[in-house]
Amino acid sequence: MTSVRVDKQHDGNEAADSASGEGYHRALGARQIQMIAIGGAIGTGLFLGAGKGISKAGPSLILAYALAGLVIFFIMRALGELLMYRPVSGSFSEYAREFIGPFAGFVTGWTYWLFWVVTGITEVTAAATYMTYWWNIPQWLSALVFTVILYGANLISVKLFGELEFWFSMVKVTAIIGMILICAGILTLGFSDAGDTASITHLWDLGGFFAGEHGIASTLMTLQMVMFAFLAVELVGVTAGESKDPKTVLPKAINTVPWRIAVFYVGALIMILSVVPWTEFQPGVSPFVAAFEKMGLGIGAAIVNFVVLTAALSSCNSGMYSTGRMLRDLALNGQGPKFFTRLTASGTPLIGTTFSAALMMVGVWINYQWPGEAFNYVVSFATISGMWAWIMILVCQIRYRLKADRGELPQSSFKAPGGIWASVFALAFIGLVVVTMGMDADNRVALYGAPVWGLLLAVAYLVLKARNPEGAAFAKRS
Repeated sequence: MTSVRVDKQHDGNEAADSASGEGYHRALGARQIQMIAIGGAIGTGLFLGAGKGISKAGPSLILAYALAGLVIFFIMRALGELLMYRPVSGSFSEYAREFIGPFAGFVTGWTYWLFWVVTGITEVTAAATYMTYWWNIPQWLSALVFTVILYGANLISVKLFGELEFWFSMVKVTAIIGMILICAGILTLGFSDAGDTASITHLWDLGGFFAGEHGIASTLMTLQMVMFAFLAVELVGVTAGESKDPKTVLPKAINTVPWRIAVFYVGALIMILSVVPWTEFQPGVSPFVAAFEKMGLGIGAAIVNFVVLTAALSSCNSGMYSTGRMLRDLALNGQGPKFFTRLTASGTPLIGTTFSAALMMVGVWINYQWPGEAFNYVVSFATISGMWAWIMILVCQIRYRLKADRGELPQSSFKAPGGIWASVFALAFIGLVVVTMGMDADNRVALYGAPVWGLLLAVAYLVLKARNPEGAAFAKRS
């Protein structure tokens, strides 16, 4: 069981073994963890959301991804420092409980659960949209079928989840690298319909690098969508309790973040926008699919559409995985219903996963009611709830580092570069993103919903505490 109290004198080896007491099976190997880490940074935010960003900010979207990528690296190294101090399943809420307080852990656990439920709806919506490329079938029907299939796969075993993620990620990685190589070939050899016009000068000739309607301001307004694209990179922290060798595998996975972002985001967008002028991309259309169509490579467009479909299903699969584990972590700590603690013989949290999958069915209804606007309706909610986990990671790393430097806790074997100042910079950047969300009418609704969600959690927490005021789950840790 995840310990409610933390022994300040435990060492890293004891922490690494903690998951065995949680009841999970350590079935995720190095191969799977690496691909989960790589695939977590490649999803609908890049494959579909980048189309909106390109149309709004032009080539400067590349800079937005690069800057946000640096912040993501700081976040992941902060998480890595905490994981090597104490790797546990449900790590974000566990660290919030230890370094901030029981209420912070309660809010973090339930908010991260909400994030993956909403993200699951987002991704299954995107997957249903991609299906219309081949067949004229109702979006809601595709969303229903995908949700049921992934739910069933997640109940079988964590090993099957890991295998699905491995192959989903392999498809995404192979496709993006292939896209980069094809674009490089067009730029140098001049083949395809785009060969005569392809040029690196497209990045600054068509209205300048900051070619959005409002210049740099337009670039800033894309930060919300850019940060949404990176949501789920922290999933590697949730897998800590089911990794075969977390102290070796997790640091290696986290250290791949810089080159992942450099290749899959910055590199891919430089290639695409050099081959196809940014003015030809439209919101709501995958820039990868559109690029192949502009090149006259119809079969390539169909292949890429399949790839972006797997990307969406990959993220939804991750949502199914993480929601059940977050609910179980909350239940183990007395901050959720006890029936969420039940595991199947294969070590999967049956009731938590089922409950979450049932709520993801809301995505089916959204696709039925508003098939054209479904994706945009839920993206901003996913972003604000996902960023809360990042904020908690950064705050907890700051508090942990201060305690460790004072000798109150053991030092982590994987210290974050830049120490607490890198985390402070990342927190300031997230604050900027929240401000830009408030300036955008399409995203502002999420900021209205956040206080409502916070109020609901506060009331639920007080009710639970009133029922068990002496419970360890509500005691302030020393």
